[in-house]
Amino acid sequence: MIDWTQIDSVFLDLDGTLLDLHFDNHFWTEFIPQRYASERQIGLEEARDTLFSRMRSLRGKLDWYCVDFWTRETGLDIVSLKVELRHLIRTRPGARDFLAALQTDHRRVVLVTNASPATIDLKMDQTGIRPMFDRIVSSHTLGYPKEHPMFWTDLQEIESFLPSRTLLIDDNLTVLRAAGKYGIAHLLAVVAPDSTRPTADPEEFTGLHAFEDISSFFHSNPLARSA
Repeated sequence: MIDWTQIDSVFLDLDGTLLDLHFDNHFWTEFIPQRYASERQIGLEEARDTLFSRMRSLRGKLDWYCVDFWTRETGLDIVSLKVELRHLIRTRPGARDFLAALQTDHRRVVLVTNASPATIDLKMDQTGIRPMFDRIVSSHTLGYPKEHPMFWTDLQEIESFLPSRTLLIDDNLTVLRAAGKYGIAHLLAVVAPDSTRPTADPEEFTGLHAFEDISSFFHSNPLARSA
């Protein structure tokens, strides 16, 4: 699936790639509508209609991923509410072992995520995987979501990488397409980002069903590790 001798940099998404997307899906589609309905004293269906319509209009934009924006928009303390559900934050199967395998290697491992810094901090504290990255980059720091071409241009300015020797693993096909247009040559689409939902179609991309599919080869092949 991956010729590790051709990879110098490994870019990894957070939610839906390293972490089970169940937390975020449950938080935004169930938990927040319930709290919003209670706060506004409206019906749950009305709350869902209002919130989901607003979410659809912002999908792929930076505000869609911004906890400060949604705190203002809903009147709810989004970060505090995420803390209430932090027990649902967990790594996807094999993700921790994959990161550990990469730690034994010389390749640059960078977390590239659309999550807000406050959300990143919460999830790093809950999972303990922060030390497993050489760098953590939030799109909120660069001012563009990963779906935007300028994200990759600006990322290059702070994190020098050769697109032709970079691997990106993500569950968002729009992000993968933007990265591909920038020139990132090695792209994998996570097909089971949420453990409670059916697998997704990776469409034009190679689908990654389990980290074992790539980490087992990487861990057992000395040429891959020493390239």
